Amino acid sequence: MVAANGQVYDVQCKQCGVVYQIIAEREDVDRWLSGGGYIQDLLPYLTAAERELLISGTCDVCWKSMFGSDEDEV
Repeated sequence: MVAANGQVYDVQCKQCGVVYQIIAEREDVDRWLSGGGYIQDLLPYLTAAERELLISGTCDVCWKSMFGSDEDEV
């Protein structure tokens, strides 16, 4: 859960251009950007899709369009 000092980050998908808003603790984001740990450890309160958007700049819709989803595997 994000505390009261969470910051809103506008992140644009590099594929489709849609801008998404992600709320995260500024300190956690700064630690991740400075190499202070893995994003899943520093920002566990974000969804995997939100973390991927921060990492690669690709939204969940575009990611699934390019690579499919886990439900597609049989």
